[in-house]
Amino acid sequence: MKRLATLVTASAFLGACVSTPPPSTPEKDPAGAPGSDRYSLQQDTAPHEHRDVSGLPEPEPKQEPRSKYGNMKSYSVWGKTYHVLPDATGYVAEGNASWYGQKFHGHRTSSGESFDMYQFTAAHRSLPLPTYVRVTNLDNGKNLIVRVNDRGPFHENRIIDLSWAAAVRLGIEQAGTGRVRVEALSPDTDNQSNTVPTAVRAAVDSPPPRSASTAQGQRLYLQAGAFQDRSSAERLRQSLRDQLGLESEIRQQQSLFRVWIGPYQDDSSRQQMRQQVANAGFDRPMPVTP
Repeated sequence: MKRLATLVTASAFLGACVSTPPPSTPEKDPAGAPGSDRYSLQQDTAPHEHRDVSGLPEPEPKQEPRSKYGNMKSYSVWGKTYHVLPDATGYVAEGNASWYGQKFHGHRTSSGESFDMYQFTAAHRSLPLPTYVRVTNLDNGKNLIVRVNDRGPFHENRIIDLSWAAAVRLGIEQAGTGRVRVEALSPDTDNQSNTVPTAVRAAVDSPPPRSASTAQGQRLYLQAGAFQDRSSAERLRQSLRDQLGLESEIRQQQSLFRVWIGPYQDDSSRQQMRQQVANAGFDRPMPVTP
């Protein structure tokens, strides 16, 4: 639920959003992450001053230059490499969200801006900084536009780290985490629309039922991404080859260019590769069957 460290590299600031240890654990991260002992609080908490954010206006998507920091092609945190997308067009992902608050309030984010837990912002591993996204709570239907200006969360089972204010508006503050959909927005996006964009650049964390993917004679694949333009699909395909030595294919279906890895003869092999790709810092692929 909480954010552990902001990593400072030679070329960029990287925020490390992960689960924090219990309060009794020393502030210094056992993995030795740079910056993990620079905060005055050992445990992240909700703000001391609980402001009413119910009437706070949502950020309005607008064209902004990329921030000076936090937009390298790839970066490493705790020995794991992550890849920043060349653009956010059509990005959609579903998974778990967490939040961060008092511990990091006023400290510098990966983009170089000061973190304000009372604003609607968020941290993301791969979206360009800044990017505007709509986050929808899949359990209660609430949705909110936030501005991504930080890096994280670096916890395998989470896809976005929300500011405290955003977590309150979406109804996940008390639980600490929540199931969400994240959709990238462009400046001309209708802010009132909840329509999922046509291009999908990430996968749902939960695979389909095993019975649907292991029928006799079926060939099993992983979809690493889907794009509106072939050039973006080619870039992902090249990154998979360069980083993991993986060969993939591009299939054009329903006006999308889909990057598929495989085929696999059994679901066990496919799930092992799915985990390997996620461990390498790519978005977790989605199991698919032709």
